Amino acid sequence: MLLLYLLIPVIGVALDQLTKHWASTQLQPVGTIPLWKDVFHFTYCENTGAAFSMLSDRRWLLLLITAVLLCVILYALIRDWVPTVFGRVCLLLILSGAIGNLLDRVIHGYVVDFLDFRLIRFPIFNVADILLNVGVFALLIYLLLIEPKQKKKENDRENDPADSGDGRRE
Repeated sequence: MLLLYLLIPVIGVALDQLTKHWASTQLQPVGTIPLWKDVFHFTYCENTGAAFSMLSDRRWLLLLITAVLLCVILYALIRDWVPTVFGRVCLLLILSGAIGNLLDRVIHGYVVDFLDFRLIRFPIFNVADILLNVGVFALLIYLLLIEPKQKKKENDRENDPADSGDGRRE
C-alpha cells in the first residue's frame, strides 16, 4: 500500500510537469490550438494567481499558503487522520496538484495553464488543477457522506449488547 501512496504523487506531479513542459515548448509559440473550435482548445497562459487568477501577483503569499497546505496534508497522512484508503488517495491527489503548481511558482514565478474549455467560458487550467479539484471534491464526499456512515456503524456495533466484541453473537 505504501508503494501506491508514493506512486500517486510521483505520477501526478510528473504528468503535470510533462504537460506543462509541452505547453511551454510547443504551445507557447502558437498561442492556441483548437481541438474542437469554440468548445475546447489548448491555449498557453501564464497565471500569476491561484484559482480563477485570485491573488494575482502575490507569489510569496501563494507559496506560503501552499507550504502550509502541504505540511497539513503530510501531517494528516502521517498521523493517520484519514483512516481509509479512499480518504488517503484524496489527500494524495490534493498533494500532487499542490506540488505541481508550487514547482511552477518556485521555478517560473507563475503557473502554466493550457486546458481551455471555451463552451462555458471556463478559466484556463492545467493537470495540477484537475488533481486538486478531483481530490478536494472526493474528500468532501468522503467527509460529508461516507465517514459519518462509517462512524455510525462503528458506534452501533460498540453499543450492541448482543455483540461480544469478537464478531460472534452471545
